[in-house]
Amino acid sequence: MKLRELVRYELRAVFTNHALLLTVFGGVLFYSFLYPLPYAKQLPREQTVVVVDLDGSGLSRHLIRMVDATPQVDIISQAYSLAQAKEEMIQNKLAGILVIPNHFYRDLLQGKSPTLSYAGDASYFLVYGTVLEGMVMAGKTLAAEVTVTRLLMSGQAMELAKQQYNAIGIGLHALFNEAGAYVNYVIPAVFVLILHQTLIMGTGILGGTDNEQLKSGTKLYWQNRSASTLLLVRTAIFFTIYVVLSLYYFGPAFQFYDIPRLATIGNLLLLMIPFLLSTIFLGISLGTVFPRREIATLIVLLSSMPIVFGSGFVWPESAIPLPILNVLQLIPAIPAIKAFVLLNQNGAELSQIIPLVTHLSLLALFYGLAAYMLLRWKVRQKI
Repeated sequence: MKLRELVRYELRAVFTNHALLLTVFGGVLFYSFLYPLPYAKQLPREQTVVVVDLDGSGLSRHLIRMVDATPQVDIISQAYSLAQAKEEMIQNKLAGILVIPNHFYRDLLQGKSPTLSYAGDASYFLVYGTVLEGMVMAGKTLAAEVTVTRLLMSGQAMELAKQQYNAIGIGLHALFNEAGAYVNYVIPAVFVLILHQTLIMGTGILGGTDNEQLKSGTKLYWQNRSASTLLLVRTAIFFTIYVVLSLYYFGPAFQFYDIPRLATIGNLLLLMIPFLLSTIFLGISLGTVFPRREIATLIVLLSSMPIVFGSGFVWPESAIPLPILNVLQLIPAIPAIKAFVLLNQNGAELSQIIPLVTHLSLLALFYGLAAYMLLRWKVRQKI
């Protein structure tokens, strides 16, 4: 069989495999819209809360208005008891309950520190933290008002009273994620993971399909070709497909979600080479040993969460046991996520991520050799 014929048969095998097409093209395109959807509003805002005001003073009502004015909290009702507030929270699925204690105004006048209570479902950590952020902001602002007012009544000048309340001013500025948005934080890393996982599934499904056909006694088109030629053709096809899909993710998809892009197209392409090659070779290697094509999907789905936590962007690497962390370094997505985020979101130069590029290159060599040896064994086994 000539090389041109092998390319034609390989293309036909790829583009007539409905499971493979749905995984590769459908998965990449589908997840480019589905995954960012929960983060579309960037930050949770206007979380509904019920208030129990046990003090009933003018200052407690002023605090309620301040909490309601924050962008994080929307106070929709007031209850007369904690039991009533709890019932309303459960029935209306509210984010939480704010309780202003009795003698709140009196304790502030006496210089004491009254305790505001908040009850909410901490399993929804983002919602829980957002409501607390709004309440803390309002509480600190009220405390500042009371402190400055007391200093003014004692004869202090306004500027001096402000300085005595807060002698140190803090200005916070996010260096890379200026909006503090979840899309800008999560999506760049997750998109790399999606490319990695769908690529392994695609190559694994193709290899598993071959094994199913061989088991049924079907003679395949590549059985009279060398393993090196088959590996070259299969790699070239998937590499070409995923260069296009990767450019879609790093280009139009990032632009659609207004995600910062600091890397040049040349540096991105250079980083794609070891990333895509190492992933393709890993997928081909796994595909040669999968007896059925659906196993590729199962293996990838089971490995997704460990990769997410092991990549270091949602869970600190220092909290992962070293043996597990070392094993995870064998997965191309781990160094790839770090490299792409550093290059494209943090503005690193290509020279600054050389260790990660070297890591991916070594994985490409290792899995390339493994893929060749396994394909060679497969070809010789069926001659």
